[in-house]
Amino acid sequence: MDIKQFGKDFMKRFSENNTTMLAAALAYYFLLAVFPLLIVGFAIIPYFNISPDDAVGFIGSILPEGLASTFEENIISLVETPRGGLLTVGILGTIWSASNGINALIQASNQAFEVEETRPFIKVRGTAILLTIGLLLAAISSITLLVFGDVIVNFLISFVGISEGTGLILQISRLIMVIVIVTAILLGLYRFAPNKHLPFKHILPGTLTASILWLVSSFAFSIYVSNFGNYSATYGSLGGIIILMIWFFLTGVILLVGALLNSMYHQKKVDDSTAAKAETASTKEE
Repeated sequence: MDIKQFGKDFMKRFSENNTTMLAAALAYYFLLAVFPLLIVGFAIIPYFNISPDDAVGFIGSILPEGLASTFEENIISLVETPRGGLLTVGILGTIWSASNGINALIQASNQAFEVEETRPFIKVRGTAILLTIGLLLAAISSITLLVFGDVIVNFLISFVGISEGTGLILQISRLIMVIVIVTAILLGLYRFAPNKHLPFKHILPGTLTASILWLVSSFAFSIYVSNFGNYSATYGSLGGIIILMIWFFLTGVILLVGALLNSMYHQKKVDDSTAAKAETASTKEE
């Protein structure tokens, strides 16, 4: 494969598909899903007798400082008082809001593969909801492994008696598991989002690229925001929202880059297969 030509073709498709504009739309829908998700998470906490300080500390450990402070007041309010009805509304609101984001990703994937959406509305929305649930479960699993991985490994070393060498292997394993979880959910997104039957091997390149890019960019952006980006000084109380929107935008761009790569790789495989069949037919005729 000519890498230079592939790069030119990719940039052409990137521009023609209005990728950055679609990524901005995805960021908007993702932002709308955040607050119902927080309601779900922190409406559960009062039933486990967790203090507001611990809950705020947990958010501070997984989000940049400017972003964590944005949610601090809402977190304390939710944690101090159990709200069963709020929990139910929060779950429904989270699934519906987040599924809007996935629905937008479905439309963007169709555009990347240059296909029309012919599936019934109920099927498309049902697919979006199922992918949303999978995405939420993957996010919870990944955060648990990243945030509580050290605690779990230290517990095993102290109380179960495993060696430090085994503990190091477990530390590496949890990072590998996070990569596997992210890759698995992206594989599901790229396989079922577009209105096109795609073999899993045709979507592996874009899936692996997107998962690696997302993990690296999220880590790098977190370091940048924590150490260099003083958004609060520029935007005041809106600094946390700006941070979140930028991160969602980067996530949207990466998801669409993966979809474009899958589209181009799939088309190449189809063209190669067609050319091979034509050559075989020509040989038989001779």
